[in-house]
Amino acid sequence: MASASPHDVTLWLQAWSRGDEAALGKLVPLVYGELHRRARSFMRRERAGHSLQPTALVHEAYLRLVGSRPVLDWQDRRHFYALAARLMRQVLVQHARAHRARKRGGGAAPVTLDETLLARQRAPDLVRLDEALRALAQTDDRKSHVVELRFFGGLSVEEAAEVLEVSAQTVQRDFRLAKAWLLREMKRGERDEGGLDRG
Repeated sequence: MASASPHDVTLWLQAWSRGDEAALGKLVPLVYGELHRRARSFMRRERAGHSLQPTALVHEAYLRLVGSRPVLDWQDRRHFYALAARLMRQVLVQHARAHRARKRGGGAAPVTLDETLLARQRAPDLVRLDEALRALAQTDDRKSHVVELRFFGGLSVEEAAEVLEVSAQTVQRDFRLAKAWLLREMKRGERDEGGLDRG
């Protein structure tokens, strides 16, 4: 998050919240590079030939952000990057659903979520991951948010800790436990889906 002064980003966000449309023009150059870096980092894990590029991901998230009315009551830069992570997740999952629907039979071959996937080597089935994250949020919203920030938003442990206002150790523990829970949930979903296909 070192691409812009936290104070400057917070000031422009708060001005935008108060209805100052010109503030958005000042804000975008301060955060664009960081958002693009995070999108690029995430897209490296996607399949070859993925039709959504990092720039398109950032632009779609941006359009959703500015299109949301009323303007949010921005607290600070942490709040902004947390929402940006959520919006990028929505864009990616919607894109994955559309891709899946275009495929014959409606489903891409599932890719399991494991340590290497969350270690940024390959992306899991985003639709299945999103469903599992929604289920996790019902039982432990913070752990779900940790995964969203780290996996979709590209935040480091320290950055996620800053956003959530917890210690880095808490984020590490939550991420480890969430990964185990998500692995179990996604594998259960694969078994259930396979059983339906055979039945």
